[in-house]
This record gives sequence, structure tokens and C-alpha cells, in this order.
Amino acid sequence: MQSLLFVTGTRADFGKLEPLATAARLAGFKVSFFVTGMHLMARYGLTKLEVQKTPGIVSYEFMNQRAGDPQDTILAKTVLGFSDFVAEQKPDLVIVHGDRVEALACALVCATNYVRCAHIEGGEVSGTIDETFRHCNSKLANYHFVSSAAAGKRVQALGEPVESVHVIGSPELDFHSQNSGVSLAEVKSRYDIGFDDYGICVFHPVTSEASQMEAQAKTLYGQLKASGRNFVLILPNNDPGSEAIFDVINALPNSQFRAIPSMRFAHFSELMKNASVMVGNSSAGVREAPFLGVPSLDVGTRQTNRAQGPSIHSTAALDAQNISDFLESQWGKRYPPHTAFGEGNATERFVKTLQDPEFWQGGLQKEFVDAT
Repeated sequence: MQSLLFVTGTRADFGKLEPLATAARLAGFKVSFFVTGMHLMARYGLTKLEVQKTPGIVSYEFMNQRAGDPQDTILAKTVLGFSDFVAEQKPDLVIVHGDRVEALACALVCATNYVRCAHIEGGEVSGTIDETFRHCNSKLANYHFVSSAAAGKRVQALGEPVESVHVIGSPELDFHSQNSGVSLAEVKSRYDIGFDDYGICVFHPVTSEASQMEAQAKTLYGQLKASGRNFVLILPNNDPGSEAIFDVINALPNSQFRAIPSMRFAHFSELMKNASVMVGNSSAGVREAPFLGVPSLDVGTRQTNRAQGPSIHSTAALDAQNISDFLESQWGKRYPPHTAFGEGNATERFVKTLQDPEFWQGGLQKEFVDAT
């Protein structure tokens, strides 16, 4: 059976890739992970340990960065490391996700070495350089597993053939659609969360707005504090501008805020299901939260035009009044599940595609297909 190598650089992409990897392993594929990026950094929770716990799957680790490295340096280091790794391991298919620089580096290595590469969740739009990286990954990859029909059309608009595009939905929704396997009491105990009623805030830096992140963070967290509500904060990723966000978070009162570097996916799922609101600029606010019926506020430009739904609200990053109004009007509300990005069967569709012999018979020389 063919060997599949999944590339993961963050807690977020692992939450999307793990269901696919597990389903593929159970279907008889040989599955491994190339673990790099934030996973290996203690400041972000050393989440490589979560990858290592995936049953029946081998993980390989590569340190591709030090704190403060710019994205081009991280890209270069990852290209060098992954090139050596692929030459030794010779996987039949490399699977990358989304828009991170690690995915871009690995997709580039695959393209230049004619290694089959599949891209998860291509064709989506946002408001930062992440979108550029995402579209680059789509052009470099041979196969596309997208979350929606609209995303699939965008991938085709990039010149990719329709037969290479497979609409499966968002993989993480498969997990959210099921019982998490842990209770809310267990989540609170494990992560020392003392709030009965709480919101969740995840606010990442926007690389093209790094100089503005301090002002944006002060506005957002200032309104959360002024609301008097309790919040669980998931700390930001390591993109440029993160230090300014950390400085603002570190000044918040522990009596009202619980800051956590990272959470196990099952625990985060259970925490989200019971949250009163979701605030910030994480994809979880425009993807998982609507699926769970939790009202969310998308702050700033990071997820611009990414998704629409009745439970999703948006605001400019510096609009303090809009943030305050959302917390006042939406706290504790519930919406019907929003299924525009899948109904919880992405893994089944993914494995079915891989099991089709025709999937493996296509050539690796890509051609641009004009839109009709």
C-alpha cells in the first residue's frame, strides 16, 4: 500500500490533518508525519508531543526556526531540511495544508522533485499574505482536497484541472460533529479554567500589519476586559507581530482571563461547544464556531471574505464600539449549525479518493487549464 506523509507545522493544521491521517491508516495506508514549525517550540506548548500520541503513526521532527526568524528564513531552512528528508524517505504522496510557510516550502520541494503532493483546503480567500501562500500551494500541488464547491472553483480558476479537485469539506468538522470524548469538567480541570461562563479569544498577528498589532491587541483585549466577562485566551502563533500581542496579554488580570499556549484538540472542541462567544481572527471563528452554532466575531483582516454565515459577525480591528456591541448582544446566543464547509464526512471522502486506482495513475507534469 502507498505511503502518505503529512506535513504539520502548527497545532491548527494538525487538528485538520489528524482525522485524515487516522482514517488513511485505518484504511491500510502507511502514514507518517513530518513535524516542524511551532510544534517544536516550548513557548507554543511543545505540541509535537500531541503528534507523537497519534496511534500507529510515525513522526519525524525537524527544527526549522528559532524565535524571531523572518518568514523567508524559515522558508529556506524548511526547503533544505525537507529536501534531504524526501530524498531519503521517498513517500508516495505528501499532504500539505493551507497557507503556512512550512507547507509552501514542502510543496515547493515536491514540485521540483516530482513527488506527488496533495493540498488540503486550497481555494480559500483571506486578507493577508497567507492567501498568496495558499494559492501558491495550490499551483505547486497535484491534487486538491477543498472544503467547499466555491473553493474548488477558485482552484480551477488558478488553472488546475477539474479532475484534480475533490470537494470533501473541512476535516476538523468530522471531529466536532462527534462526542469529544471528554467532559467540560475534565477540560476545566486539566487547563485550570475556573470560569462557569466564558468566551474564547484567539488573536493572531497579521504579517502585513505587524506594526499595528500592538494597537489592535490593545483595542480588542481592552474591550474584553471592559465587558467584565471571563475569557479563555489561546496564545497567538509565531508570525511577525506576535510579541506585541503577548505584551498586551501578559498585562491582563488572571481573575478574568486564562491564557493557554495550546490545547489538545478534543479538549478545545469541548471548550468551544460550551463557549458563550468566539472572538478574534482564527479560522476557528469562521469555520468551527458556525458549525457548532456559537456566535463569533471576526476581528480585522486576517480572515476577510473567508466565510459568511448568520452566526459570523465582523469588525475592523480598531473599532472598539463594534466589539463592545457584539459582546453585549451575542453573548450566550445559539444558532443552527452552519454546514457550508462540510457535514462531518471529510475523512470518508478523502479515503475513498485515495483508494481509487486512477488517483495514482496521473502524470506529474502539470499543465495550465484555461477556464471555460
